[in-house]
Amino acid sequence: MPHVRAADPHRAPTRWVVVGVGARGAAYARHLRDLPARATVVGLASPPHVLRDEVQADLGLRDDQVWDSWEDLAAEPRVADAAVVAVQDRQHHPSALALAERGYDLLLEKPIAPTERECVEVEAAASRAGVRLAICFVLPHAPYWRAMRRALDDGAVGDVVSVDHLEPIGAHHFAHSFVRGAWRREDTSSSLLLAKSCHDIDLVRSMVPDPVTHVSSFGSLHLFRPEHQPAGATDRCTTCPVEPDCTWSAPRFYRRGLDPANAYEHYFTRVVAPTATAADLDQALATGPYGRCVFTADNDVVDHQVVAMSFAGGQTASFTLTAFSAPGHRRTTIFGTRGQLRGDGTTWTVFDHGTQAETPVTVPSSGAGADQGHGGGDPRLVAAVAESFWSGDESLVASAAASVDSHRIVFAAERARLTGTVVALT
Repeated sequence: MPHVRAADPHRAPTRWVVVGVGARGAAYARHLRDLPARATVVGLASPPHVLRDEVQADLGLRDDQVWDSWEDLAAEPRVADAAVVAVQDRQHHPSALALAERGYDLLLEKPIAPTERECVEVEAAASRAGVRLAICFVLPHAPYWRAMRRALDDGAVGDVVSVDHLEPIGAHHFAHSFVRGAWRREDTSSSLLLAKSCHDIDLVRSMVPDPVTHVSSFGSLHLFRPEHQPAGATDRCTTCPVEPDCTWSAPRFYRRGLDPANAYEHYFTRVVAPTATAADLDQALATGPYGRCVFTADNDVVDHQVVAMSFAGGQTASFTLTAFSAPGHRRTTIFGTRGQLRGDGTTWTVFDHGTQAETPVTVPSSGAGADQGHGGGDPRLVAAVAESFWSGDESLVASAAASVDSHRIVFAAERARLTGTVVALT
């Protein structure tokens, strides 16, 4: 069993090292910095990069507190109490196993690992080493979702009978991350459902009191294929005569992001050209993956998918994720024996079957996308995990076992999609 510390107001802050300083790791590092009574970041482990240098400077870390890889960190005696693991998906399993063996408590970015077997092995390794393991399922920590959870617990719709949940990825977010970017191929990352929406499946699962028993799913790579490339187009936007009129023009999208006032595009432009200068962006688009034609990249993950779930109590749920949407909040409708709750990520309306009255509810939200912290979920997740690891209060975060169960539903959905069958969960 994980060790449990007694709460002590005079206890020193938990020492953290952040492994993988990309956009997610950098955000988690800065959220930890904002919790000085509970956490202090004493190291970074990530390949040399502009963003790593920025975070090192922000946190005031010396060069001897920075490692170039998780392997370099794991090869040394333990330098901290806990580690954020935010490396690429395929590195979650080996890095988590190595760091757990070293005695680090772990906050592991989703997904736990690309395969079901590896997910189970990560949980088992943490238990065997006697370290805590928390997964970055951020949505339940956002004010919007916490308030909705309280409303359901208070009987706002009576007993939940069915749930309909939508993740509108956003067309250019999808093109960036899942056509041109790091999550474009299953063999180098994971499936789209696992990479993008395992925490959505976890969220839907949490709305129904009974376990999921059966799963079906459908989806495909519909648009981003070579046969859909426009006539006369080339394989790179910077040399393409069709680019000025193309919906998927990389120069048009990323050049908007050179202006920080365009926050949505700026987030992605900083990934492509971390300096956010016109010269570096032009060079990156001319030579790097983000300037490729979306129709001839080496992507293979689906661009739309639906998942249907049946629960032990007879309830049902459907989940849709799609590339073909405007950027925006998740949308959810919950149907119950007493009423209906329909939410758009910022507000929701409760309809009462008995009175026929609708009641609107507004909940503050800090934003729709990863660049704006999942509606405030990111800093609150980090705060909850930091408090849990510092105090020993394991009730503040979901158990690793529960997170693995949600991953199992995702893997079952992928088996269902690939085989055209209904998959039973045991």
